[in-house]
Amino acid sequence: MNRTFPRAALSALLLTGAALAQTTPAPTTPAQSPSTQTPSTQTVPAPAFKPLPFLSQTPVRAFKEPGWVVDPAKTYRAVLQTSKGDVTVELYPRVAPKAVNNFVFLALNHFYDGTRFHRVIDGFMAQGGDGLSADPAQRARWGTGSPGYGFFVELDEGLKFDAAGVLAMARAQSYFSQGSQFFVTLAPADFLNGNYTIFGRVVAGQDVLAKLTRTARSGAQGEQAIPDAQPDVLRGVQILSSP
Repeated sequence: MNRTFPRAALSALLLTGAALAQTTPAPTTPAQSPSTQTPSTQTVPAPAFKPLPFLSQTPVRAFKEPGWVVDPAKTYRAVLQTSKGDVTVELYPRVAPKAVNNFVFLALNHFYDGTRFHRVIDGFMAQGGDGLSADPAQRARWGTGSPGYGFFVELDEGLKFDAAGVLAMARAQSYFSQGSQFFVTLAPADFLNGNYTIFGRVVAGQDVLAKLTRTARSGAQGEQAIPDAQPDVLRGVQILSSP
């Protein structure tokens, strides 16, 4: 079962106080200039992110179901530590709570450590997250693995595959076949809209994704593997949270 084929830039809010100009003539000096209060400008700092502690010491790659570890009221980011550099994604726990919780739970159990971006197609997407891809001896089965369970898609009409850097869950034909595998778009892919769970977006490191080794190409003959391509490794995923 081969799993198939997701920008939120963090910006500081600028609050500017209104200028309060008040004219108060002095009783003994009518020619005195009115007093004016200088406007004050305050910048709200960006959220402070802290790493979440891991739930295991070594990779665990089989579960009956994911434990609940995410608070939808908080903000989460994930740092994908690849062999080509780091990619930081902002996660969407409010619109895709199950997908975000699943990804965070697996990351905190080192599930993704040593796995590979086994399917990278230029101008389309980079797919990874299969636990089997951590084992070179299982290469013929890369793309078919799961964490031992599946869960249903979470679709939001407000989220689109409208740019590079969209993070989404990969799945097979069944809408209930989401597991551990995910993909990140390398270009807009509107034809995927309404079919795959979007649960985040790249906020730093899109240039790193552009450097990932392409493992397949798509053309008139369909998708074909690139001979001797050596997929890049996802060394680990660090989860950050902010109140």
